[in-house]
Amino acid sequence: MGFENQLKTVLLLGLLTGILLAIGALIGGRSGLTIALIIALVMNFLTYWFSDKIVLFMYGAKEASKTKYHKLYELVKEVSRKASLPMPKVYIINDKSPNAFATGRNPSHSVVAFTQGILELLDEHELKGVIAHEMAHIKNRDMLISTMAAVIAGAISYIAFMARFAAIFGGSRDNGRGMNIIELLVLVILAPLIALIIRLAISRSREFLADETGAKTIKDPISLANALTKLNSGAKAIPMRHGNEATSHLFIVYPFSGHGLFKLFSTHPSLQERVGKLRSMAARM
Repeated sequence: MGFENQLKTVLLLGLLTGILLAIGALIGGRSGLTIALIIALVMNFLTYWFSDKIVLFMYGAKEASKTKYHKLYELVKEVSRKASLPMPKVYIINDKSPNAFATGRNPSHSVVAFTQGILELLDEHELKGVIAHEMAHIKNRDMLISTMAAVIAGAISYIAFMARFAAIFGGSRDNGRGMNIIELLVLVILAPLIALIIRLAISRSREFLADETGAKTIKDPISLANALTKLNSGAKAIPMRHGNEATSHLFIVYPFSGHGLFKLFSTHPSLQERVGKLRSMAARM
């Protein structure tokens, strides 16, 4: 299952890149393609480098007191040792909605954040499963992968914006042949939409991989499955009070109310799929 998810990520990133090259050929302008890539790279490099500070500030997270949260620190230390990773910083979010996320540009600069709600909802074994899932994101370099996807998808969206702007003001392609209406519709509407769908599919694939990696780390898929079941219900009953939809992929379960109706636009796999895979893992162990 791990190899399949890794392969899926590579193929989806390759497809995103193919779309970018195709629309570059469609507008026929290397300069526009270069500008879009540079802008997307700069924006996402800053996001990648300062991701931990940005998201922690956004959710008002504070570094956990080692005295008050002694047991939590012990669990994180135990799981990080089993995962052969450096001990991450531990943060607390003052929110009753049960959830957690990991961030940081690499294992040496990693952070795992927990809401007050998750600490009150889960037992020790379930919380260890959540910690293992988040440590798996760190181990699998998912922040880097999501940034790569964001760079390419962002470039596609920017090129689409430029094409729409050029069409309004009568711009043309470098080769002198303007785009017809079908080409323009594909570029302006379909390409960014497909890029978004692929980016979300990458996010779902990485969640499956983190579930699997985390469960293997602690050799306990059932506790993680039980945690996901509780968290899914808890987050729906008490969604996050503040935050931004753009950060939803970071959390172990979708954190906000009004989750999209269409599976294609979900940042997370369905609970049934995740729990089903974990229970199948447990049966094989």
